[in-house]
Amino acid sequence: MAYRGRLLIQFLWASQQAIEKYLKCILLLERIPAPEIGHGLKKGLALIQVSPSLSLHLTRPTVNLIDELDSLGVNRYLENSTHGNSLQIIELDRAVWELRRFCTRVPGLRELNLKDRMPIPPYQIPGGRLESIIAQKSHPAREPLMWMNAFVSKRHRKTVRLNSWFEAKNSPFWMNPEILDEIVGLMKIPKDLAAEYRRLAKSRKIDRDVGV
Repeated sequence: MAYRGRLLIQFLWASQQAIEKYLKCILLLERIPAPEIGHGLKKGLALIQVSPSLSLHLTRPTVNLIDELDSLGVNRYLENSTHGNSLQIIELDRAVWELRRFCTRVPGLRELNLKDRMPIPPYQIPGGRLESIIAQKSHPAREPLMWMNAFVSKRHRKTVRLNSWFEAKNSPFWMNPEILDEIVGLMKIPKDLAAEYRRLAKSRKIDRDVGV
């Protein structure tokens, strides 16, 4: 719904949260200790991938999406510059399809794989939240969930039609890094990010002083 409304920050934040919760569910089911990963998607994925008890099969687009969402960070206050495009909803739908298979003990689901130019194998998780929404035709989230979704559907969708768009937003800290020290006491900014913006502010001040 946020994607269709072109609410970029909200869409990326919800996407990050969805991927994070799927990864943490897999970690929990596999009994993989992960008390310090916080919101780190790549940290969670790395712990899963080195686990001897699980073979996690993810396509390159899904891995790329996880990398991209992780590089943007939680970004609740636009502390990072960000960008989005019309293909990200497809990438998110694919990632959800791939990760959900490992969020259950139902036999056979983990062996399903996407194959190039082949129909997407349908699957259902008994008691799954998405399945319950699809089953209720009157559910307000059903139409947005299934809209242009080739991976969660009652039928094999051969094509999706999306209006092409690209949008980017610069962080206020990138535009004016000198405001950081005034803001950092009022809201939580990651320490490593704050350090980078302080270095940026210092670098720009030196450039101004020497007339660059």
